[in-house]
Amino acid sequence: MKTPNRIDTKFETLRAAGQCGFIAYITAGDPDLKTTPALVAALEQSGVDIVELGIPFSDPLADGATIQAASGRAIDAGATVAGVLDAVREIRRSSEIPIVFFTYLNPVYVYGFDRFHADAAAAGADGLLILDLPPDEAARNAELMKSHGLLSIRLIAPTTPPERMELIAKSAEGFIYYVSREGVTGEQTSLSADIATQVAEIKKHTSLPVAVGFGISTPEQAAEVAKESDAVVVGSAIVRRIGEYGKSAELIQKVAQFVSPIAAAVKKAAA
Repeated sequence: MKTPNRIDTKFETLRAAGQCGFIAYITAGDPDLKTTPALVAALEQSGVDIVELGIPFSDPLADGATIQAASGRAIDAGATVAGVLDAVREIRRSSEIPIVFFTYLNPVYVYGFDRFHADAAAAGADGLLILDLPPDEAARNAELMKSHGLLSIRLIAPTTPPERMELIAKSAEGFIYYVSREGVTGEQTSLSADIATQVAEIKKHTSLPVAVGFGISTPEQAAEVAKESDAVVVGSAIVRRIGEYGKSAELIQKVAQFVSPIAAAVKKAAA
């Protein structure tokens, strides 16, 4: 019997409770790999439902300055794909929180596409979002379709036309990540005005949950998005605080203090 994926199970639990999910992104290995499991534990204790772990890469084109800097810090601290997998194994010693790898094709392909999927699944990852591998490109190469049980998370952007939404949705698993604004990752002072309209359009093409991210950085913004989506994604704002506190003894506490009010706002908004 196939073991249920942690991502699917989490969204089923949230749906049954009438709650919106909270997804947090951090760059694995920032400030170093030994701290990553502690940060994930703090996120979970603060109310995060799913963790996105970014695999450090030297040329993260879809990311803004904050996450680019985090990748640089992680690489400088010695982070490797193998090291990130080891960090996930360590997380799995004490936690069942769903984990999605957020990455670019290059690190995965250099590691070995099939080998990466097999090793990531064995380590305890649940999903994979490759930012620069469109589903139609993956479908042209059998090697790029092997998953070993990792769910293929797909991105939809504000500029994605309905016919392409349908194509992307057909190959998506776990949830759809809706990028709520054009451009790269990063905190924003205001939200896009058409999130509700775009989420409704996406839902015409899929029954999967829709998570909304890019630019959300405050409890107020998160609560607003939670009313229109199945999950809220916060990344750069958390990563910025990791950068600020680095290897300080206060790092874990400061991240938890920042994340907890956002998690509470997401849950309250959807209740």
